Amino acid sequence: MSSIQANGTSFEYVEYGSGETLVLVHGSNSDYRTWQAQFDTLAKQYRTLAYSRRYHYPNAEIAEGVDYAMAEQLDDLQQIIQSLNTGKVHLVGHSYGAFLCILLAIREPGLIQSLVLEEPPIVTLFISIPPKPQEILKLLLTRPRTAIAIIQFATKGLNPATKAAKQGDMESAFRIFTKAIMGEETFNNLSEERLEQGRVNNIKAELLGSGFLPVEDAAISRVQIPTLLINGAKSPAMFHRLIDRMEELLPDSKRIIIPDASHISHEDNPAAYNTAILQFIKQHQQVI
Repeated sequence: MSSIQANGTSFEYVEYGSGETLVLVHGSNSDYRTWQAQFDTLAKQYRTLAYSRRYHYPNAEIAEGVDYAMAEQLDDLQQIIQSLNTGKVHLVGHSYGAFLCILLAIREPGLIQSLVLEEPPIVTLFISIPPKPQEILKLLLTRPRTAIAIIQFATKGLNPATKAAKQGDMESAFRIFTKAIMGEETFNNLSEERLEQGRVNNIKAELLGSGFLPVEDAAISRVQIPTLLINGAKSPAMFHRLIDRMEELLPDSKRIIIPDASHISHEDNPAAYNTAILQFIKQHQQVI
């Protein structure tokens, strides 16, 4: 494991292979280890780098009273890529990490050769955080399936997990939130090792902080980067509805559904996941 300095802090990362650079960006309750099943396969063809995001294991923990800010996480990702000095990268993100990746594609498209987005929770395409009543009403009238899926996720997952975090019960917050994003079956089948990774990255400030940045349809529509959108076949409905909208907006996108997989499809079915992203990235390698 090595470290890299960016945006005023140090980030731990692992790197394998050689060739065009591929950067892996993990989601919540995770760190670089979530990509273990990708390293060997991807490194056969690409320089593959996975870093642990700010405040995630084994980086320095967040201090009391500090905001877990998406804007800062986005700046981190941009500066890490720029510090590599390798030109455009193939950027692969999962969940919160995928949200960061699409935001970077909007801000600095010249850094990215191709983009793989695995279920970004991009709810701010539809509502503010916290949502305004008129936004929920409009969404119910215009995209009822999306509205119902977001409401169900909030009422069964995000809201009770946030309540538990406010009360200092981080174990309950972890279990509630993880079951909501993965589904009961996937959560119950997690290994002790994976549960430990989730708990050590169960960051109270993330649940209680400033949350997701806003994003507009028009901004997504301007992204010309070839993009692969990924859903897990067993993922909660909200993630399918969010990808529905991204597929409508992105001008150069392809969508796949990973069988026998939920929200962590890169862990649940790595063979199918790795095959899909390698085929996609190969089609969009740099022309020398």
